[in-house]
Amino acid sequence: MGAKLEEQLRVKIADFIALSPSNRLRGAKSGHIYEEPLVGFARGEDPVFKQYKIIIGEFHLTPLEYLEKLAKEEKKQFTAANGFASVVSWILPFSDAVKESNRRQTRYPSEEWARGRYYGELFNDELRRHVTQFLQDEGYLAGAPVLSKRFYAKRFETVGYASTWSERHIAYAAGLGTFSLSDGLITPKGKAMRCGSVVVNARLESTERKTTGIRGNCLYFTKGICKRCAARCPVGAITERGHDKDRCRGYASVKMNEYAKTHYGLDTYGCGLCQTNVPCESGIPGETNLQCLNKENGSVRG
Repeated sequence: MGAKLEEQLRVKIADFIALSPSNRLRGAKSGHIYEEPLVGFARGEDPVFKQYKIIIGEFHLTPLEYLEKLAKEEKKQFTAANGFASVVSWILPFSDAVKESNRRQTRYPSEEWARGRYYGELFNDELRRHVTQFLQDEGYLAGAPVLSKRFYAKRFETVGYASTWSERHIAYAAGLGTFSLSDGLITPKGKAMRCGSVVVNARLESTERKTTGIRGNCLYFTKGICKRCAARCPVGAITERGHDKDRCRGYASVKMNEYAKTHYGLDTYGCGLCQTNVPCESGIPGETNLQCLNKENGSVRG
């Protein structure tokens, strides 16, 4: 008997990351962008997807809604009422070299981080297409919502900037992590990562969500300590009240974009400072690695 589809997908994704020449920083900087991935799965009927329509907004697609729209586009038989869907979600952890370079920064991202952010998302799109093609070749209806015409992001009055398919929320549904004070996803391989997903009309075995609540991996919400991500933000967009999306976006999309164009020749955004030099950079944090990190930086921050 052949390997289960879940295991085939894990191997396909890991092999693509290990072997693809696109997983490189390019230019003057050499080395990998991403290390070995995490892969998880969620069933389309999971109640969390309907909860997202309340938490995020009615505009956020469920896996079943997405497949129904995809089927109509491709003239195939599928209805949300009678069909079934699963999500394949993955975490792409940035390499040690990329993280280390950004760890030293206090105002703008390192060139390695900027290159990783720019070329890394191009690679992520290649991975989305690769997984989709594999599933289609196996006879399934499959697609990547982020690459579809149904995907868009804009500012909503209720939740600020949001999209019709949040890769971080999909990864949470697939048991790959929980949210932090900065809104980043803290995974077993840390918060310094990118994530992606594909939806397929197969019954995949769901990955268990092991933590309690949507912020179970964050030291601030579980123990009332840390706030290192807030201290790392150059514009004060992270406070005890959470993540100010408008202030963050204003800096990351304008100031950071200008800096990356001028210094690195890249049309990209996002500084990643709250993802590096924090206890959750490379794993789920504990009080011990918080104390070690504070000692390395010569201070103790509450």
